[in-house]
Amino acid sequence: MTFNRKTLSGGALVVLIVLFVALMLVVNVLFRGARLDLTQNNLYTLSSGTKEILASIDEPVNLYLFYSDKGTQGFPQLRTYAQRVRELLEEMAARAKGKINLEVIDPLPFSEDEDRASGYGLQALPVGTSGETVFFGLAGTNSTNGRAVIPFLQPDKESFLEYDVAKLVNELATVKKPVIGLVSSLPIGAGFDPQTRQMREPWAVQQQLSQSFEVRELNAGGLTTIDPEIGVLVLVHPKQLSDAAQYAIDQFVLRGGHLLAFVDPDAELDTAGADPENPQAAMFADRASDLPKLFKAWGIEYDPKNIVLDRARAVAVSVGQGRAPVRHAGILGLTAADLNHDDVVTANLESINLSSAGHFTLAKDSGYTLVPLMQSSGDAMVAPAERLRMLPDPGELLSGFAPSGERYVLAGRVEGTFKTAFPERSGEGHLAEGKAPGQVVIVADTDLLADRLWVQVQNFLGQRLMNAFANNGDFALNAVDNLTGSSALISIRGRATSQRPFTTVEEIRRGADDRFRAKEQELQGELQETERKLVELQSAKSQDQAMILSPEQKVELDNFTARKAEIRKELRDVRRSLDADIEALGTKLKFLNIVLMPLLVTLVAAGFAVWQVRRRKAA
Repeated sequence: MTFNRKTLSGGALVVLIVLFVALMLVVNVLFRGARLDLTQNNLYTLSSGTKEILASIDEPVNLYLFYSDKGTQGFPQLRTYAQRVRELLEEMAARAKGKINLEVIDPLPFSEDEDRASGYGLQALPVGTSGETVFFGLAGTNSTNGRAVIPFLQPDKESFLEYDVAKLVNELATVKKPVIGLVSSLPIGAGFDPQTRQMREPWAVQQQLSQSFEVRELNAGGLTTIDPEIGVLVLVHPKQLSDAAQYAIDQFVLRGGHLLAFVDPDAELDTAGADPENPQAAMFADRASDLPKLFKAWGIEYDPKNIVLDRARAVAVSVGQGRAPVRHAGILGLTAADLNHDDVVTANLESINLSSAGHFTLAKDSGYTLVPLMQSSGDAMVAPAERLRMLPDPGELLSGFAPSGERYVLAGRVEGTFKTAFPERSGEGHLAEGKAPGQVVIVADTDLLADRLWVQVQNFLGQRLMNAFANNGDFALNAVDNLTGSSALISIRGRATSQRPFTTVEEIRRGADDRFRAKEQELQGELQETERKLVELQSAKSQDQAMILSPEQKVELDNFTARKAEIRKELRDVRRSLDADIEALGTKLKFLNIVLMPLLVTLVAAGFAVWQVRRRKAA
């Protein structure tokens, strides 16, 4: 009986082991690749735009991931990121239902695979000190000999990985790119720079537009008609457009065309009127742009002579070597709270930088709708654009700052059935009103398109690599994508990144900066008052006593010197309190993470164990 029990027990154990192994095999087959994304921003989940692009592939797309597996043995960070890239590509290939053929290649030195990678345009990255190189790039082809590449997959661009890969797939899957027209009075494209006498590179935003669309550059001076093939017209800094050009735009919109217009009260990169022999000429040159007739017809009020100053969104800028950065109220760093998350253009954007931006309002008798896309904070005011040019110290923009409490619309979407801005005209083909409701997107700043406000462009082994630190380019591309009717890439571009801003620290720093600025102004005011009293006392002295300090002057000078020392001590205290507040916040977080949470977990575990013991004793 004992033998039978042991035999049965052993047999049951063997059966259980076999069943467990079989269950693991079945689970591995059925749930292979399944993941549960518990990150706050769903960083590892394919967006709906990527799924839409994958579902729209008609002809097979071939992807080749060239990764030097053996050559990166000593680089754990690169190997970890390579695993992340491979998992994303495998997930996309699985979702494409056979329309994506993925091949992972390890291009060993002096092999055919290495020649193949170089043939696609991928560059080897030198590593170590003995001349070794590694490949880590992606190439793609389609059935019509189309080709697209990502020369090097940078680990610091992980937040843009899905967009970069999805854009590459979309380029290969799209037969014909949408056509957009570009009218710009700024040097946005490649060309010859007469000031440097060298060829200039295109702006990053223009380069990205060219990758996704067929861009046709139009001459504003000779603009009388717009080709029907153009679905979206992009205006950048339209300065003093002729009536013929504005009429062509007017009829384009009425025919159902879409318009994206960037105007500016003070375009910093407008070189018109600049004279190398007279630097002051650029300071007084007119750098404003407007669409007066069209805006009036659309019920939009816009003043090209005013800019928006925002104390809460002021960006800190450097004013000189050895001096602390100063907050520039004319350069705005908009956050997610300032963007319309109900509109597809700005729904997933986090930050946009603007400079010397204007604003829009809707006229009282307007029959159209203005949907804000970007707005200032409530701690903002309107000031003349000339004030920005005349101030050597941008910190002075906060002197006498008087916020209106209004949130100004810096960019918006105008919707409605448009009527012509030229009712006096007639003739064949003339439209007095749109056949259907339309929409245009208007932006009161052109500087946001400039590289310096949103992207760092670096030459890497002959390739131009762009590292974006703001969503300015995403906004422009989203707007064009949306106006062309394509929204697949919008949910991918500008997704939340893994980097989280220290908002509490920024609030502490901003408060300390305001106190520091107030103390500096107090010191400057007392200095001016002391100088005035000294001048009055000096004027009352006789000529033979002019070089000798009177007792009254000496007292005033001593009082100011003592007060100056007190105020400087208070300024140092403000700076020290800033550091103390930040350190106190850090200490609090460390206590919560290192002491309190483990203690709570330990107490809960101990309580559960005591409860279990008591339960057993009671049983």
